[in-house]
Amino acid sequence: MTFLRGWPPLAVDSALAAVVAVMLSATVLVTPQAGVLDLAAVLVGSLSLVAWRRAPLVPLVVGTVSMLVFSVHAQPGPPAAFPVLMAVFAAVWAGHRLLPALASAVFLGVSLAVDLATATGQSPKDIVQGTTLLLGWFLASGVTATVTRQRQAYLEQVEQRALEAERTREEVARRRAGEERLRIARELHDSLTHSISVIKVQAGVAVHLARKRGEEVPGALLAIQEASGDAMRELRATLEVLRDTGDPDGCGDPDGSGAQDSRLDRLDDLVERARSTGLAATVTISGVRHELPAEVDRAAYRIVQEALTNVSRHAGGAAASVRVDFGCDELVVQVDDDGLASRDAPPVPGVGLLGMRERVTALGGRLRAEPRPEGGFTVRAELPLGEPT
Repeated sequence: MTFLRGWPPLAVDSALAAVVAVMLSATVLVTPQAGVLDLAAVLVGSLSLVAWRRAPLVPLVVGTVSMLVFSVHAQPGPPAAFPVLMAVFAAVWAGHRLLPALASAVFLGVSLAVDLATATGQSPKDIVQGTTLLLGWFLASGVTATVTRQRQAYLEQVEQRALEAERTREEVARRRAGEERLRIARELHDSLTHSISVIKVQAGVAVHLARKRGEEVPGALLAIQEASGDAMRELRATLEVLRDTGDPDGCGDPDGSGAQDSRLDRLDDLVERARSTGLAATVTISGVRHELPAEVDRAAYRIVQEALTNVSRHAGGAAASVRVDFGCDELVVQVDDDGLASRDAPPVPGVGLLGMRERVTALGGRLRAEPRPEGGFTVRAELPLGEPT
């Protein structure tokens, strides 16, 4: 019955019960001894099959009694056994054993006894053979239900094993990804820290010698010394973040709060370092300053850092203005410069802008990075303060 595919189970069961009821009603009409009582018994026994999924013992009991009434009174032969056969299948499929066997024995035994007592045109041998054939159908119904139940249990077990294997593969993949991140972090730390340490030491020696000789220390040299120290601290903090994120037990600091050097409370230091390189930079804070989610705080700091770096590199001689707006639902960070960028000749996006966009997108925010109508470039990030969608 492929046309029933996609139907709700109750609709399928109702259609099945209706088909059986129509077939047995036709049997009642062509059976000479049948009457209104037999028709009522047939309808009750057939329609009880609607409950074979939800309450399989109901059609087993109701169907057996109803079909016995029909079989004893009208003696229609094998058709009276159809609802009982289906009820036996449903009960065995649901996990029952004793009651289906008892119902089968009662139906077959009573039918056999009545047929032997009232038979006039059939020999006892034919009656017994017919009952034996029905017994075979009852056994086949029980065996089929048992096989179907075991097959369903097997399929559920296979599906559960597949889900478990998939979950295990995902856990292994996450653990390997965490181990790879940790390895990369160590490599970066070991290689970059050495080079930055050399720069910091050399800058420190130059500052010391200049002060020893009574000379004025160049601002750029002091900026190099400070920036190299900050870079080493941030490398160590990044290594800690990657180690905690890659921790398979989920312990440590998964929100990255260990990266204390990359927060907006150090915005003044960041801008001051930019000024020491010759960049004219101003800062404007609006709104009520409040505690920010760690990821938002760190992303805002990095966006300002990258934007000021781009101004220093690509807009020499330009001035930059940094604006941070603390809102209730979002944090807005905007960096403008008055450089030479224009809409007719926009700069080619680099890795820095790509990193900004990735950070903002990960937080569910919006980023606008483009030339300004009056000239220069603007970077505006709108970062929601809730969970990313």
